[in-house]
Amino acid sequence: MPKVVVDRKRCKGCERCIVACPQQVLTMSKEFNEKGYPFARPEFQPRCIGCRLCAITCPDVAIEVFVHGTMYQFFPY
Repeated sequence: MPKVVVDRKRCKGCERCIVACPQQVLTMSKEFNEKGYPFARPEFQPRCIGCRLCAITCPDVAIEVFVHGTMYQFFPY
C-alpha cells in the first residue's frame, strides 16, 4: 500500500496537494508548524493509489510518496 509522508517543517499550507489528489487523501491540519502555517496531512491513507500527484504539485517539496513494487513514470525521457 502506498504511503504519503508530509514534512511539516517545509509545508506552507498552499493546499495545492489537496486539490491535486484524485482520491482526497490529504486534508489541512488544524495545528501549525514552526513557521506558523497550517500543514497538509494524510488523513485517509488507505485511499492512496500512489499516483504522486500531490508530491509533483508541491512547490516546497514537502511531500514524499512511498510505493512498494510499483514505479509510475510520468514523463517519458
